[in-house]
Parts: sequence; structure tokens; C-alpha cells
Amino acid sequence: MRTMTAFTTRSSASIARRMRAGLAAMALCLLVPLTALAEGRIGYAEIVPSEEGYVVNADIDIELNPRLVDAVSRGVSLYFTAQFLVERSRWYWLDEVVAERALNFRVSYNAITRSYRLSVGNFHQSFETLESAVRTMLRIRNWQIVPVADLQSGTSYHAALRFQLDTSLLPKPFQVTAIGSRDWNLATDWLRWTFLAGAVQ
Repeated sequence: MRTMTAFTTRSSASIARRMRAGLAAMALCLLVPLTALAEGRIGYAEIVPSEEGYVVNADIDIELNPRLVDAVSRGVSLYFTAQFLVERSRWYWLDEVVAERALNFRVSYNAITRSYRLSVGNFHQSFETLESAVRTMLRIRNWQIVPVADLQSGTSYHAALRFQLDTSLLPKPFQVTAIGSRDWNLATDWLRWTFLAGAVQ
């Protein structure tokens, strides 16, 4: 009887250890998709006043992996989005969102002309190589964010910028493939900074 009791105790302890190890492994697997999102970074960003209002300039440091390069070469369009926020602190409530903007990009391949096309709204530009199209997309310049009148001169505001592949615009079969796939989770973390609104230059 003692032997059976000792055996049962050891077995229970072993099962408990295995369960803890399994739970830890599951927790790690759940964290992987979250960390996989941050595949790039924003190397440089600023918001500056101009004659037409405040504009954003930014350089995005991100690379297309072989899976995405292959998809484009096979005729699948890739959609990217740059998201920008301007907020003002409020001591009595949540920060006020002064401006929220999105800049949408589409990168595609034309098999007839053997060229790559970068579309930003109604603006289109063709490139001989995918690398050239992506490099142009990742260099954001003079992106109109907010009219001068919407920001109070001498007041500090919080700015935030991120860039990501928008899988919601992919064809349905690719949307399914993208779920939980590291290859399709391409994005930067939010870059946040504070700036002082000033006179138009």
C-alpha cells in the first residue's frame, strides 16, 4: 500500500510538472503573433508647420520578406497604411484626439509592362524594380496632417506614427493565409513624441 501511495504521489507531481510546462509553452505561442508584428521601425519622423498646415516627414525602416516579394511578382497587390495621431493632454479626462490621419499605399506588378506600380490615392508612379517602389513608399514627405488653425501656437501636443501591411484588403484566400502567419504580419511599433506648435515657417 505504501508503495502504491508513493507511486501515485510521484505520478501526480510529474503530471503537474508537465501541465505547467504545457501551459508555459501555450502562453509563449500566444505571445509570438504579438511580437511578430514589430518587424520594422520608424527611423525618423517629424511634424513641422508649412504654409498649408502641419505636415509629417518620416523614413520607415522595413523590408519585404521573400513571401511578400513572391506574392507581388505573382500579381497580388499589397496594401500598406501609415497611421498618424495628434493628441492634446487633458488633466481632467483622457487625451483629446486633435487629428487622426491615414495614408494608404498600394504596390502592384504589371506583367505586360514588367514594371511595379506604387499608388497613393489618385497618384500613380511606375518603377522598374520592386525595391525602388518600396523605397519611395517608405520615404514619406510633406504629408498634410492638420490645418494650422487647429493647433494652438505655444501648446505641446503628442504625436504618434506607425506603418503596417493592411491584410484586410488582400484577396480572401490570402486573408485566411495571413491569420497567425509571421510572413504577413509586417508592421512597426508606434513611434511617439511631443512637439510644440509654432508659427508657420
